[in-house]
Amino acid sequence: MECVLLNADYTFLNIVHWKRAVCLMAKGKVQVLRESEKTIRSAEGRVMHIPSVMRLIKLIRTLYKNRVPFTKKNVLVRDGFRCAYCGSEKVPLTIDHIIPKCRGGTTCFENCVASCKRCNSRKGSSLPSEVNMFLKVKPYQPTIAEFLAMKVRNLGIYHVLKELGIY
Repeated sequence: MECVLLNADYTFLNIVHWKRAVCLMAKGKVQVLRESEKTIRSAEGRVMHIPSVMRLIKLIRTLYKNRVPFTKKNVLVRDGFRCAYCGSEKVPLTIDHIIPKCRGGTTCFENCVASCKRCNSRKGSSLPSEVNMFLKVKPYQPTIAEFLAMKVRNLGIYHVLKELGIY
């Protein structure tokens, strides 16, 4: 279970695990804006709802990066956790270099896509056109705003943030 953490000015900051959310609540650093239906029981036997959206009480200054960092998880988020070749989504995914590294391909957003193991091994160290495989998505470098919107939609909390007037 994950929780949305907003800055004091209601800008999106991060997604935190529910255990971290409860710690922030216990320290008095956040105000809970929405609670989920899920509950936990404390050592004293108190029942408490897990928060789904929280706002920091003190504003923290954020450093905005100009680019989304390249990681396997960020490529999977960008591609919607679907294979770029066959479109399957309920299988373990890997990262595939469109132009293989052995042929001079780079490890960047424009050359990497999410791929199921079957498609990745079928393609091997060939170009997709050499084995009659075609991409269903166009790989690109997402902006910070696009990436945060994708992440929020994938978590299924877009409607909650829209209700609060954040998106």
